[in-house]
Amino acid sequence: MLLWLDSHTVSLMDINALTGEVIGAAIEVHKALGPGLLENAYERCLCKELELRKICFENQKDLPLEYKGLNVDCGYRLDIVVKNRLIVELKACDCLLPIHEAQLLTYLKLTNIKLGLLINFNVPILKDGIKRIAN
Repeated sequence: MLLWLDSHTVSLMDINALTGEVIGAAIEVHKALGPGLLENAYERCLCKELELRKICFENQKDLPLEYKGLNVDCGYRLDIVVKNRLIVELKACDCLLPIHEAQLLTYLKLTNIKLGLLINFNVPILKDGIKRIAN
């Protein structure tokens, strides 16, 4: 039996696999470190874990803002961009707030990337600190 998949279905399967790999890497970091550290520590360790897993990414990628056709450097940086297809925004806070979701959604809109992960490492069980946000 042949199963025909259109490019949208294949692309959706690819992005789901990619998010699964990144979440697995984040869980590994959280298991090793636990909650209670600064965001920067989790970011550096997650980058090391992505390297170990041979997942291509960019760390602290500049995000210029376009205003009236001009690029304006406002100092915005994306925590991690995986394969130019997934933005990973990291937090280490008491709880995720609507402003954190709005921040990631704005990053998605500015970059035309369709999917992002908002990961809060300051939780006892990491799955409770992960939000998947689509543009």
